[in-house]
Amino acid sequence: MDTTHYELIVIGGGITGAGIALDAATRGMSVLLLEMQDFASGTSSRSTKLVHGGLRYLKQFEVGMVAEVGKERAVVYENGPHVTTPEWMLLPIHQGGTFGKFSTSIGLMVYDFLAGVKRGERRSMLSSEETLKREPLLKRDGLKGGGYYVEYRTDDARLTLEVMKEAAARGANVFNYVKAESLNYDANGRITGVTARDMLDGEVRQVTGSQIVNASGPWVDRVREMDKSKKGKMLQLTKGVHLVIDQSKFPLRQAVYFDTPDGRMVFAIPRDGKTYVGTTDTVYKADPARPFITIQDRDYILKAISYMFPDIKLSPSDVESGWAGVRPLILEEGKSPSEISRKDEIWESPSGLITIAGGKLTGYRKMAETVVDLVAKRLQERGGKSYGAGITRELPISGGKVGGSAQFPDYVRTQADQGAALGIDRKLAEQWAKMYGSNVAELFRLAGEEAAGTGAQEEAEALPLSVLVPLRYAIEHEMAVKPVDFFIRRTGSLLFNIEWTKRWKEPVIDYMASLLGWSNDEKEMYTLELQEELARAEHAAPSEESGLEAAAASASKLSS
Repeated sequence: MDTTHYELIVIGGGITGAGIALDAATRGMSVLLLEMQDFASGTSSRSTKLVHGGLRYLKQFEVGMVAEVGKERAVVYENGPHVTTPEWMLLPIHQGGTFGKFSTSIGLMVYDFLAGVKRGERRSMLSSEETLKREPLLKRDGLKGGGYYVEYRTDDARLTLEVMKEAAARGANVFNYVKAESLNYDANGRITGVTARDMLDGEVRQVTGSQIVNASGPWVDRVREMDKSKKGKMLQLTKGVHLVIDQSKFPLRQAVYFDTPDGRMVFAIPRDGKTYVGTTDTVYKADPARPFITIQDRDYILKAISYMFPDIKLSPSDVESGWAGVRPLILEEGKSPSEISRKDEIWESPSGLITIAGGKLTGYRKMAETVVDLVAKRLQERGGKSYGAGITRELPISGGKVGGSAQFPDYVRTQADQGAALGIDRKLAEQWAKMYGSNVAELFRLAGEEAAGTGAQEEAEALPLSVLVPLRYAIEHEMAVKPVDFFIRRTGSLLFNIEWTKRWKEPVIDYMASLLGWSNDEKEMYTLELQEELARAEHAAPSEESGLEAAAASASKLSS
């Protein structure tokens, strides 16, 4: 890390940082990316997990945003069909609701036009009978019909990882658990690099770079404080909470975007035998690394479910898990969290630090292209070479080399057959092909190693192939360092299959401890960290204050 002068250093390993690293690397820049936690561990693993066109922004007349993110949605899908899936969304129209029948029809028509929606995915308007046929659980009282349109469901953390892996494959040096602890300057006050600290062993390195980009999401203002340039516009952090309920308790057939009693709108989405519902939108002022679900958050969502799905009688004990995330929005005085724009902005400080703030998951690639265009311009102005335009619009991300979205179903079938021919359970091979796309060949290779008994770890015997192979892949190819990396961001199981996490946590920890040479103290610390995350997913805190106290106590335990 400290033997190379980089043309670009990116601070932040969420989707925006990953996109910038990929775009810059494909243009031939030398790139270093630093993430103080795990990749995607902030906002980029805690969203509603939709690459969506932002229908609701039409209400705020943000036509430009709808047009841009709508078009980008199709690009994200085409470049990574293994991490993005079209999902038909039902928007029920009730008497007195946010959307009327006429305004919904016009709004969705405009949305189709602005977002360049392909013919087979354009909206249709449904009668009340057709609406109930698609989702019988909906509130019937006052139902006038529904709008039917396509959104795109994603695994936000895996999308980030695949972009990061593609950046690395193209020459970017990317590090998780390395913090940009301070910024370094020359005699003229120009930023020249960072002091980086390894958060696992404490080692400190000095790294130099021609351009530094601050893409740290909820932490962008903290980096600007280090740069002494936190002036003018600032962030407003808001918290969003989602709950996960088993389909046996909430048998939702169809993704629904619906009104809440207070006039906000939330999503209910079926996924792998579960239904997840969210999100809340409240101002957040605590540690962005550890947002938590309060009882108030949980009850708000349960009340929203009861309001729109009156036959579903849920109690807090029916909630299997959940997550809280922090959105880094640009502060707009006098506006409620839900009214603040999700647009992105780029700021340059007198020292030369470039900051990208705001924005949406869907627009990550375009945001990255805009930032790297500016970086290229600044490098050239300072006597550097000229760089061409970005090429990421039609560039498959890691795992996305499957012949495009239209060919993906055939690709999955072929790989499932191939896996079965190698002796892997066909259903498992199909699951891997869907999840890992064109990287599935490496999982098949690892499965062959384990079946032949050439795997290195004795502890592997306690794990079935369905756990062991993704675990090895996560460690060897995706820089998973801790159990939480595997269970939250590499597999999503702690969020969507918490019983699977509980079942396999101990043998996974034993395997990682042996492979990675942990001391007893490290093993205990990482075990405690996983336990804390399980508790945070399963239990709501009585209040923001008690959540903060619990977080502080847990941090104290971990640090000691």
